[in-house]
Amino acid sequence: MSCPGCWNADSLGNHRAVIRFDGPGSVAHVYIPWRRRDPDPASHRIIIQDGNTGARINDATAITLTREAGELAFRPTSGKGTYYVYYLPYRNEGKSNYPKGIYWKPDTTASPEWAHTTVPIKLNCTVAAIQSIDTFNTFYPMEVIATRQETLALRQKYPGSPFLVFPEDRDHSIRMRNDLPYRWIKKGPQSTFAGSAARGENYAFQLGIYALQPLNDVRLGFSDLRDAGGHTIGKNAIECINTTGVSYDGHPFTKIVNIPAGQVQALWCVVHVPMTATPGVYTGTVHIEAGTPRTVTIHLTVTHGQKPDGGVGEPAKMTRLGWLNSTLAQDNSVIAPYTPLVLQGDTAINLLGRTVILNPSGFPQQIRTYFSPENTEITTIPNDLLAENIHFHFTRKSDGKDIRLKAQGLRFLEKTPGTITWQATSAADELKMEVHASLEFDGFLSYTVKVTALQDLDLKDIVMHIPFEKAVATYIMGLGLKGGYRPDSMYRWKWDVAHKNQDGAWIGTVNAGLQYSLRDEHYVRPLNTNFYLQKPLIAPSSWANDGNGGIYVGIKGKSMLANNYSGPRQMKKGDTLYYNFNLLITPFHALNTDAQWAMRFYHKYDAPQTIKATGATVVNIHHATPINPYINYPFIAWREMKGFIDTAHALGLEVKIYNTVRELSDHAYEIFALRSLGTEIYSPGHGGGFSWLQEHLGDDYIPAWFVPEIKDAAIINSGMSRWHNYYVEGMNWLVNNVGIDGIYLDDVAFDRVTMKRIKRVLTQNGHPGIIDLHSANQYNPRDGFMSSANLYMEHFPYLNRLWFGEYFDYEKNTPDFFLTEVSGIPFGLMGEMLQGGGNPWRGMVYGMTNRMPWSDNADPRPIWKAWDDFGMEGTKMVGYWSPNCPVRTGTSEIPATVFKKPGAALVALASWATQDTTIRLTIDWQALGIDSAHATIEAPEIRNFQPARHFASGDGIPVEPGKGWLLVIRQ
Repeated sequence: MSCPGCWNADSLGNHRAVIRFDGPGSVAHVYIPWRRRDPDPASHRIIIQDGNTGARINDATAITLTREAGELAFRPTSGKGTYYVYYLPYRNEGKSNYPKGIYWKPDTTASPEWAHTTVPIKLNCTVAAIQSIDTFNTFYPMEVIATRQETLALRQKYPGSPFLVFPEDRDHSIRMRNDLPYRWIKKGPQSTFAGSAARGENYAFQLGIYALQPLNDVRLGFSDLRDAGGHTIGKNAIECINTTGVSYDGHPFTKIVNIPAGQVQALWCVVHVPMTATPGVYTGTVHIEAGTPRTVTIHLTVTHGQKPDGGVGEPAKMTRLGWLNSTLAQDNSVIAPYTPLVLQGDTAINLLGRTVILNPSGFPQQIRTYFSPENTEITTIPNDLLAENIHFHFTRKSDGKDIRLKAQGLRFLEKTPGTITWQATSAADELKMEVHASLEFDGFLSYTVKVTALQDLDLKDIVMHIPFEKAVATYIMGLGLKGGYRPDSMYRWKWDVAHKNQDGAWIGTVNAGLQYSLRDEHYVRPLNTNFYLQKPLIAPSSWANDGNGGIYVGIKGKSMLANNYSGPRQMKKGDTLYYNFNLLITPFHALNTDAQWAMRFYHKYDAPQTIKATGATVVNIHHATPINPYINYPFIAWREMKGFIDTAHALGLEVKIYNTVRELSDHAYEIFALRSLGTEIYSPGHGGGFSWLQEHLGDDYIPAWFVPEIKDAAIINSGMSRWHNYYVEGMNWLVNNVGIDGIYLDDVAFDRVTMKRIKRVLTQNGHPGIIDLHSANQYNPRDGFMSSANLYMEHFPYLNRLWFGEYFDYEKNTPDFFLTEVSGIPFGLMGEMLQGGGNPWRGMVYGMTNRMPWSDNADPRPIWKAWDDFGMEGTKMVGYWSPNCPVRTGTSEIPATVFKKPGAALVALASWATQDTTIRLTIDWQALGIDSAHATIEAPEIRNFQPARHFASGDGIPVEPGKGWLLVIRQ
């Protein structure tokens, strides 16, 4: 029973017993059969409240407190009447969005006189009800435990049986592992199950397996379901998500289910009823193999109703569990704006703006890009990244010489528009290297390098060299270095995965660069964004080599060399090591500056008419809003969301929603079905957090984001899992049924496989598919000192905008940091600023504003007006980083970027100097296409940015520290 709003749960807890005292006497004596799932009721405070006055009753004694019942005595201060016993009171400590629910310990409030009070032998109270603050918090019925005696009697009734089966319908999720629900004691084990489903419906049910002895490798076998007329629902239409599945990257697998003695395991089954099924009662069996087999007979009534979409519009009925095994959008088809891969000759592969040329060993002989220095267009002028080919050295310890491997040739395997794969083998008498590699249409190269000892070997080192052209290796990001200029001196780095989320770096310049990461066959994506230390990288045994491996980066001869060494080691004949690595060739595409000027974000839930009036064109709907209340589960208020989107679309607005997979709301209908999968979907952890999590999940989870206003508590997902299949299907459903135009990602907890799938479903049938990514600065101890841009670079090919972000310091960092870590420009993206509203003058050097109205001072409308007054559409952005920039200030501390069009240019300049500076512009009038004799230089008035001012050519222009100007030069 629930009683919404009847008491303050934050001080009294979520549960209470309603007691009626009818006398006789002046001491109330009550026995409460509460049947609690928490492990130690005696460790929790009991608060007894007078129902008449609301006052706490101090004179009270807990006679016995067990999980099964509580026996209490108290002074009924208002005589006969109603009293309340609150038995799980708590308080929240810590940060409001990451609370620690602390349960009050028992206290002593009784008066000295009470200690000598005689408690009547007979009970003189009745328990009128056991209530929860609302239905979401109730324990009834699946968390009301069976008593020890009831459980023992049940076990004794089935001597010698290895397990008992309790079928359950989809409305009663099995929630407890270590206790039986009292509901099962009343029902008893069952050998039949009956349910009802519409035609086309995904009908879910459960088999609760109670292990009386240890069970290993529990398996299910389904028969066809048949009706009296011989019609069938084939067994292939039935699945159990606990025993079989399809991984997030499309690989089928079988899941081993082991159940310790005394524990309960829910097995969730789904019958995908065909739309063509003839209405009637279908009967079949599910065979449970776990030592001694058991068979449960299934009777499924198929009604005349129809659910063409499987019923997924009603997720409370568990109709979406099949989404966990979806392969939607797995085909690696080319996604716009990318172009199909083209194999040219025997060694060269062309892709959008780039070329990879392979050598006989299978490694890149050369990598070229064709982007302009400004990265605003693709040209015919090549930019070579490599001074020589990427290669390995295998160095003997005995003589310090390399083992010379002979390449046996390159062989292409798959040749599709989206993927080209190849293999190559190189060998010597002592050692063999087998290379399997692939290149995808977005510029991602994946290398599996298997090294096998053909003899016993004592090696001084195994090294991979990436020799960059010096002119390209201007900037670096990663290996403990924030984004910026590459150090002049040799930089050295060592593996430390326990503390650092670092396994590679990005090295390059605006129009040519390469990210690489070093891995082995055991790589698992770690957690990120506050949780890296709880699931860090696994050190690759090849590269890290028990602390002997590392990287140094610096000038060596004609190249800037990234030397990736693993140090001395011994290999026995037949031993194998995997020196795997990934490469990303940047930029991914040219900048779309017109989209930057036209796509104007409003990052707040508000009335569509209000948003339209600001001049914004895209609205981001965060979670914890009326139409998207629960974090990363936008399926509860979807009808309200659709109504909002329909209104927004009528006004010409596009709508994106907050939805990612790093954590998941406790309001997700499938939470207990997902928990039945062990740690596959949710990360293991020490539990804690908000009270609901502690009371209903118990343990083995990591608490995440919490919204106090609506009491939405999330838990952390495990990383790469089948939940990503559900996520893709969910996004597809939102596009087609709710009309979303894209998503806002608040950091990312999936890899590029899922990102590609998401982009495909978001852009289907001409939908906009807008994706923007916000990241809090990950360069801190809890996130493993990882730069956000480096962490998420694999996702950049599919993003439309960056928003970097919380904890980014726009005042103390240098222009090279802005360029590499914040702007997105070297990767073909543009961005916006968040923390404190950003620095508008410095932002404009990179074409960035802040985003209204999320943070203080976040109002880009004055700059939007300046853009519109100038006419930014069709301008060419020529950044200060380009040798072609036609306007210079004479100092690197005040860079200038030009946005030019025929007859006019907008110049953005900003100061990183520590003092007032007067600069004079050096202008290449010919490059601007403006006659200097007839040119004007005006600073238009821009509210909260600059006053109106006129400058003549050659005038000194005063620039304050941290500020700047937007100047319009016209013919």
